[in-house]
Amino acid sequence: MSATALIILSGCNSATNDDTVVIDKPDYKSETGIFDIEALEALGRVTEPVVSPDGKKVLFGISYESVEQNTSNRDLYVVNVDGTDTQRITRSEKSENNAVWIAGGEKIAFMYPVDGVAQMWVMNADGSDRHAVSSVEGGISGFLLSPDESKVVMIGNVKYARTAEDIYPDLPKATGRVVDDLMYKHWDEWVTEIPHPFVGSFDGSKVSDVTDIMADEPYEAPMKPFGGVESFAWSPDGKTLVYVSRKLTGKDYAVSTNSDLYAYDFDTKETRNLTEGMMGYDTCPAFSPDGSKLAWLSMERDGYEADKNRLFIMDMATGVKTDLTTEWDYTIEEFAWNPNGNSIWFIAYHQGTAPIFAIDVNTKAITVEAEGMVDFTSLSPVDENTLVTMNHSMLRPNEVFVVTKGNTEAKAITDVNGDIFSQLTMPAVEKRMVPTTDGKEMLTWVVYPPKFDKNKKYPSILYCQGGPQSSVSQAWSYRWNFALMASNGYIVIMPNRRGVPGFGTEWEEQISKDYPGQNMKDYLAAVDYMKQEPYIDAERIGATGASYGGFSIYWLAGNHEGRFACLLAHAGIFNMEAQYLETEEMWFANWDMGGAYWEKDNAAAQRTFANSPHRFVDRWTTPIMISHGEYDYRILASQGMAAFNAAKLRGIPAEMVIFPDENHWILKPQNAIMWQRLFFRWFDRWLKDEK
Repeated sequence: MSATALIILSGCNSATNDDTVVIDKPDYKSETGIFDIEALEALGRVTEPVVSPDGKKVLFGISYESVEQNTSNRDLYVVNVDGTDTQRITRSEKSENNAVWIAGGEKIAFMYPVDGVAQMWVMNADGSDRHAVSSVEGGISGFLLSPDESKVVMIGNVKYARTAEDIYPDLPKATGRVVDDLMYKHWDEWVTEIPHPFVGSFDGSKVSDVTDIMADEPYEAPMKPFGGVESFAWSPDGKTLVYVSRKLTGKDYAVSTNSDLYAYDFDTKETRNLTEGMMGYDTCPAFSPDGSKLAWLSMERDGYEADKNRLFIMDMATGVKTDLTTEWDYTIEEFAWNPNGNSIWFIAYHQGTAPIFAIDVNTKAITVEAEGMVDFTSLSPVDENTLVTMNHSMLRPNEVFVVTKGNTEAKAITDVNGDIFSQLTMPAVEKRMVPTTDGKEMLTWVVYPPKFDKNKKYPSILYCQGGPQSSVSQAWSYRWNFALMASNGYIVIMPNRRGVPGFGTEWEEQISKDYPGQNMKDYLAAVDYMKQEPYIDAERIGATGASYGGFSIYWLAGNHEGRFACLLAHAGIFNMEAQYLETEEMWFANWDMGGAYWEKDNAAAQRTFANSPHRFVDRWTTPIMISHGEYDYRILASQGMAAFNAAKLRGIPAEMVIFPDENHWILKPQNAIMWQRLFFRWFDRWLKDEK
């Protein structure tokens, strides 16, 4: 493929100093031909493809990690839509993000940090003449230009919580946080600031007259912790900005998912709620090309963050709202308007993968636009028949693809990691249909080691998904990497157990208030089914998972009836009663657990807490490894420590690794490598002959 045959550096040295060590693509050479940790770390991570205004080029980013520097860096590249003439246009000390074409494709706007503070920057399309154009105090975390590029909305922070010095000015070195209501933390941070939309005028070289359009409002826009520029939509005439906010605070915020879409009128300076009375999450607004309609994703029920994402449109003249997906029994992940305004492209998990679909806004008819044994992600339209996207699988990370109407097989236009994979023999992935205990069939992915020989016996690992309502599809992960597990000599068993999306709302919703129920039976059914195969060693089966997957490991530890030879849990829930009061988003705990443990007349809640994993420690017999990050405020590290202590007190072989500088995920390169090494050291110890 010609996509990466030519990498040209042009006019982009202004972002580096002569003594700066820039993170570049490593010179990787495989010594074994097997996909290993070194190969995983060497891969380029492709992100954010954006089509140029003339539809001829694609702007995208590639990140590489430096183990030595213990960080990563993202630079920008441009490739023709036909996959030719790939050019690198930045070579910077820090990452360029949120990059978009402006000035008809002659320039590029992007975010870049200086001394840890990011601002909006502009450069020529070849990477030259780069300079900052915004100066928002404290920096920004995203921006979105109006269609005519005369205005820009930027995500900045405003102070929210009182500091010790605010309360007692005579104690400037005091560090105590005074808390008087809920929602004082998010995932890995204490809430001291909240994001607001700052709008300014843009003349192509400078942002001026910046105004916080939610000044003095104590609400987030976008919503923390994951909201970004997808939370904003400009009307085509630039006179209206629609934004997402949940205008609640404290306890009200902590128990509700009721966000709304708000329209700010630049002429009148007035704001109106477009989705008042719609009680669940309303997110991701997008105007149709002519501005006559607004589309967005909407969940129906307040407090249920994994509810079906419906695709709604509103007629902006009449205010009439229409659910386009009343007959579609799957949840939508992302969407983009077709430039013709008559249809919308969208991505949804469907039967174990994530294809691209299109829906007609008038007839609601749905067609498949691109599919395969892959997950698609990102939608950037070229014209009414073509769009740029990315896809990945369990065997390959993201590359940029082009989808053309009438051809459901997407065409790759990048091959960033082809040189690495050409050196490797990769595992094989198979789809198996497993009978469940309640008479259904469950799609289960099975990943086989490279050069798999059905006449040999292999150890295996059951993978338990987190979420709990997140997909078990053709996912590529840089930590929970199934190709890496298989390449280390394991058969990996990955059930699409109850609770995962892609198999209809009944299948997905069954897990709520039934954590120790049918989905656990699904896991065991998959293990029992697969261990009938002559190539699986029934005495050498392990299990692993993170978050809800970690909960699953703790629960299975006391309820697996000898199926597993060892276990590994990361960031898992061990004690449900403690978790109910330790976590920060109470809507999640209330919905999934059924309520509070003190609600003695609440049968669902009482069933949940009666089946907490910590209540089955007396049955634990299996060696277990536990890992956790101390910056994890969703599931506190004390949950892992308690589980480890319980195992040691029971005399069970156990090992624990605590990362003091990681959150719910392991993100730093050296920590990630350490975790992978410990992962395989543990499973090799108990599941391989050389233990």
